[in-house]
Amino acid sequence: MSRYYIEGFLEMLLTERGAAENTLSGYRRDLNDFESFVLRQGKDLSTVSAKDIQAYLKLLDDSGLKASTQARRLSAIRQLFSYLLGEDIRHDDPALNIDSPRAGRRLPKYLSEAEVDGLLAVAEGDTPEKRRLLSLLHLLYATGLRASELVSLPYPALREQDRFLIVRGKGNKERLVPVNQASKQALEQYLEVRDVFCPDGGHSKWLYPSRGGQGFLTRQRLGQLLKELAIEANIDPAKVSPHVLRHAFASHLLANGADLRSLQKMLGHSDISTTQIYTHVLQERLKEIVTAHHPLA
Repeated sequence: MSRYYIEGFLEMLLTERGAAENTLSGYRRDLNDFESFVLRQGKDLSTVSAKDIQAYLKLLDDSGLKASTQARRLSAIRQLFSYLLGEDIRHDDPALNIDSPRAGRRLPKYLSEAEVDGLLAVAEGDTPEKRRLLSLLHLLYATGLRASELVSLPYPALREQDRFLIVRGKGNKERLVPVNQASKQALEQYLEVRDVFCPDGGHSKWLYPSRGGQGFLTRQRLGQLLKELAIEANIDPAKVSPHVLRHAFASHLLANGADLRSLQKMLGHSDISTTQIYTHVLQERLKEIVTAHHPLA
């Protein structure tokens, strides 16, 4: 029955909240792990107690799992039991009063402006592969799109007169993201050779088509392309990923005067607290201003 409850919960996330496939996969992995622990205790989700959940968290902690991962698992468990309570499968919520493991918030990793310039310079080229790579890099850095949002952009994503991309993000929410002229130009040059990447030279509804099962370039392949580019630019490939470029977009915007609210909208964060991880950039800028301009500095 436990697996039936989990699948019902995931179906609710999909139909009522519009959860993305990646989100559902993450919930499924976390909840299946918890279910395996519960079954080893001779119980199922309808009989789990708060002590059982605490024992599971202790097991995760003893195994050396990061506090952030433990907190994510507990969040999934809490949402599952809230669902079971709402469906009258349970008449109590054993996860209600369990404290979340405390995790220090890590500062996001990002590239310097010089490093991004180096990547852009190396990505220049006239082959179809180079044109595609340059447009991908431009859009990642100029818009702050998530990798999954970028690779699944529809075709045409941007008409000649448009200045904004319409992006469908987490929770199936749409947002407008401005695109600068350099990125539009890189995209136009790629579109001249886009048909090379269409399966059998035919039509595709995706901006970045692929012969793979999804029909568009995968996030994994995008990550590989960026690491290959980093090696070519003499940058440690471990430092370069689609998400790091998203962080670079946000950090460099703030460093050059953008405000948090505008950044929140462009990144597609539902809560301003998520965007506030970038305030370290503002703090550094304030220190530089004081050091450079205060009479006592």
